[in-house]
Amino acid sequence: MTLKNIRIGTRDSRLALWQAEQVQQLLTAQGFPSELVPVKSEGDLDLVTPLYAMGVEGVFTKTLDAHLLSNRIDIAVHSMKDVPVQMAQGIVSAAVLQRASYKDILVVKDPEVLHSFTEPHIIATGSVRRRAQWLNRYPHHRIDELRGNVQTRLQKLADNDWSGAIFAAAGLERIGIRPGTAVDLDWMLPAPAQGAIMVVCRAGEQVLLEACAPMNDTATAACVHAERDFLSALMGGCATPISALATYNGDKLVFKGSVLSAEGKEKIEIEEVFNAAEAAAAGRLAAEKIIAAGADRIIAKLNRKG
Repeated sequence: MTLKNIRIGTRDSRLALWQAEQVQQLLTAQGFPSELVPVKSEGDLDLVTPLYAMGVEGVFTKTLDAHLLSNRIDIAVHSMKDVPVQMAQGIVSAAVLQRASYKDILVVKDPEVLHSFTEPHIIATGSVRRRAQWLNRYPHHRIDELRGNVQTRLQKLADNDWSGAIFAAAGLERIGIRPGTAVDLDWMLPAPAQGAIMVVCRAGEQVLLEACAPMNDTATAACVHAERDFLSALMGGCATPISALATYNGDKLVFKGSVLSAEGKEKIEIEEVFNAAEAAAAGRLAAEKIIAAGADRIIAKLNRKG
């Protein structure tokens, strides 16, 4: 194929469009013309049903997958944490951009809340991972369901009697709306690949793969693939409270992972350091270690409940 005009598929939220525009700018810098093709996903249309009740896997990506496979777009841009570890047949990764912040943040209405967590509070999130980690740390708090794009969720926080709500730092920071009342949750492990942007295309589209290759950040790609390998080996998805973070310290890959029960009462976590020769297998090796520590028992319980 010739690259006359690359059609970039994206969800139509403000954040998704921002991410797609970054990819568009990188393509423009290489001399490739392109256009954005906004698409509304199932996850964007239904803002009431909790994500865990929607099947979750691919809820934000499968509409764009269909557009790719039917040749209505040439590439798609995703928040990588939304992409199923088993991607749709015929679709491959073309690039992983340099990662932004991987952290979760708490946005509060009143900064005084930050000094009173020993008291009962209502915290909002639509993530089972965030819910489980929060209740593990603050079992006397209540968690309410929160769905929608970042602007919608901030408005819901303002309109409800919640003490705070949990967001991904990258989502708010990328579009410049991180409130002054936000604090980093340094103790909360992120979702695998949180903060990373992934570009995908149809398998075999060599010209597109070559066009996207320069925007791939190899260090980010290695870290997030280790995190996703960990998730895959544990056979978990967005409906399972599985967290993972891989970072480089020199030539060593430091891997942290955890598995929690739905209400946070049980928690198993690991931290391992892998040398350069082991880095490619770090996610799988970490999964084996956390399974040996009993994580498979927690996951089996979650699957039976699901």
